[in-house]
Amino acid sequence: MSALTETFPLNSGTTIPKIGFGTWLLKEGEECYRAVRVAVEAGYRHIDTARAYHNEASVGRAVRDSGVPREEIFVTSKVPAESKSYEAAVEQFDITLREIGLDYLDLLLIHAPWPWNERGKDCRAENKEVWRAMESFVADGRVRAIGISNFTRSDIESLLPACTIVPAVDQIQWYIGLDVSDTVAACNEHWILVEAYSPFAHGRIVNHPDLVEMGRRYEVSAPQLSLRYLLQKGAVPLPKATSPDHIRANAEVDFEISDADMAVLDAMRDTESHPGAAEFSWS
Repeated sequence: MSALTETFPLNSGTTIPKIGFGTWLLKEGEECYRAVRVAVEAGYRHIDTARAYHNEASVGRAVRDSGVPREEIFVTSKVPAESKSYEAAVEQFDITLREIGLDYLDLLLIHAPWPWNERGKDCRAENKEVWRAMESFVADGRVRAIGISNFTRSDIESLLPACTIVPAVDQIQWYIGLDVSDTVAACNEHWILVEAYSPFAHGRIVNHPDLVEMGRRYEVSAPQLSLRYLLQKGAVPLPKATSPDHIRANAEVDFEISDADMAVLDAMRDTESHPGAAEFSWS
């Protein structure tokens, strides 16, 4: 079975495709629309966007034009990190549904525990209000599951007492060499699935010599190795690409990394800062 057609269970009782297609930095209009159409034609059934990406309209149009039944495509968006009140969350979600042009979302996330320009700010009380709004979207049928993004253990544990619905996922940056073990452990303790954005460290690890060498032994590329690693860690990777060849290659991860090699990859650190890291991109 292809990784594109396999799913992970969510604590909401639904399922989520094991690989998602990320759309961060894809420009609204033809670039985003074309990339999502290529992804869906290649077999992706999980598309991730956000109000902050300013491309929800193109994502929605691509999904509607794909010819694939709506219920077969899992669509995620996010409440902006700056929206830290019940009213702001409702306002931004109404805009999202209007922009994306879909009757419902499969997953809606709080984009971050603090506004992007005030990283680390204590918004615990405000996040509980945003969560209350998101639970109302589930109640009225406009969202199937809700979750969080960029939340650490302390962020998760501060939110949980206010939750009637436990977050289904926590979407965090995760790639080979980045230690997120404490956050992953916290998610596992509460049956929260981890999604991994920027699985290539914004392209900085796709020519890492150790990853290239290990990938060669499996007859795969370093990006494919990176995605397979995350899948075997039980996470949902969200690769982003614009090249049709790369979009398709990112889905070709039906191989198995040995336990010994997984241990090697687990032990790697600072992979994004190797010599030549900034000289190659994967888009």
